Amino acid sequence: MENIILEMQDITKRFPGVCALDHVNLKVKKNQIHALVGENGAGKSTLMNVLSGVYPFGSYEGKILFDGEECKFRDIKDSEKKGIAIIHQELALIPELSIAENIFLGNERAKRGVVDWNRTVKEAEKALETVHLQENPGIKIKNIGIGKQQLVEIAKALSRDISVLILDEPTAALNEEDSKNLLDLLLELKKKGIASILISHKLNEISAVADEITILRDGKTIETLNNHSNEVSEERIIKGMVGREMSDRYPERENEPGEICFEVKNWNVFHPGDADRQVIHDVDFYVRKGEIVGFAGLMGAGRTELAMSIFGKAWGQKISGDIIKDGRRLKINDVSEAIKEGIVYVTEDRKEAGLILIDNIMHNISLPNLKSISRHGIIDDGKEGKEAEDYCRKLNVKASSITQNTGNLSGGNQQKVVLAKWIMAGPDILILDEPTRGIDIGAKYEIYCIISRLAKEGKSIILISSELPEVLGMSDRIYVLNEGRITGELSQKEASQESVMKCIMRGNLEG
Repeated sequence: MENIILEMQDITKRFPGVCALDHVNLKVKKNQIHALVGENGAGKSTLMNVLSGVYPFGSYEGKILFDGEECKFRDIKDSEKKGIAIIHQELALIPELSIAENIFLGNERAKRGVVDWNRTVKEAEKALETVHLQENPGIKIKNIGIGKQQLVEIAKALSRDISVLILDEPTAALNEEDSKNLLDLLLELKKKGIASILISHKLNEISAVADEITILRDGKTIETLNNHSNEVSEERIIKGMVGREMSDRYPERENEPGEICFEVKNWNVFHPGDADRQVIHDVDFYVRKGEIVGFAGLMGAGRTELAMSIFGKAWGQKISGDIIKDGRRLKINDVSEAIKEGIVYVTEDRKEAGLILIDNIMHNISLPNLKSISRHGIIDDGKEGKEAEDYCRKLNVKASSITQNTGNLSGGNQQKVVLAKWIMAGPDILILDEPTRGIDIGAKYEIYCIISRLAKEGKSIILISSELPEVLGMSDRIYVLNEGRITGELSQKEASQESVMKCIMRGNLEG
């Protein structure tokens, strides 16, 4: 007997003009971690939204069976009553409320309509113990890190007595240590009889913890693999996801960088909320024309803070040092001045800071470039549309049209729109902060090809990534940052995971 707790049969979900799910089948066993993989737009999140009641019964075709009984969920509360909990990539926590308040929000510990705060705190402490989080339940969510917030979300789910836990890209924004802790917790929950459905683009994590792996492509079930079989490999999973062999994760590059065109000297930055806390210390680096320079380092090393402070002092205070472009010292005091000088910054958080998700592709691309498509202060709609179409074609943005809202695009296509808007600005220096975060392997390769093409055209690229293989695979030269200081510079030939870690450890010893 297979011991199935959950079965989704022939699930079909349509949106206007597109079939997001086409007769998808999924079986999840008790005491199992079941991974769900596929490219952005393959239908993973849509399938889980059907399961959790976000898309209610009647809005899709097919059946959901839970413990052998057909379920017709009208909303999330219905699925929660059955013991199904979903944790989305964007956490559903309220920053200004305490940990305890968030854990029991909508599930309050109350008597006759009055919250029992003593019981709330005690049960919150027990829930935190379950996920091995040692925090005061009274502390506000905004005052703990993203890794701890993920654990609070899981504690919140476990407070409802669940049987199936769905996690959508739970480690996308976590460092290695926090990711390992979360995966270890899933293994513990498995021993306690809780099944997990894990959606992730990180194939190494899936290989480490999953029992079975279901692959989706273009809204269809390709196959389900037993991860304990010797036949399963990352290459096999990738082929199922993208429909072809991918022998190379990074495009071949024959690059000969030109002369130095961008330099940062004696750069110092203090925290915007604490004038006595220095975050960046005496940083010096340079970039040549047509060169991709990688910045490696652990989470919290100061890479994003460095990048944003350079980009028109968008982060920090008491900023000092020199920015030199083509031999000329620049005076940049805000973002608009940085853009005028040909410096742009692609943020690590495309949804919060990179795009207006409720607006369409065309408006997002043209937003930083209104002067180039306007005459006497009036936007030329025809020119705006033509430019947007042109960049969508160049970057292979997959969308129904340029009037489609960016919020309805896959992560990979959203990232292409962010790149398109800054490429249209005609920059000389592109600072790319985590340009492939939360993107599948196929879309990553397309982004890498775009980056390589920009370098070939003579653009200077600063690449920041938490994925060390990405930095090693794409960079001509690498700087290692640790605690706001550059602790090493490595050529492409010198660079390896070991040499980067040596630079980080050297920084720790010097610190």
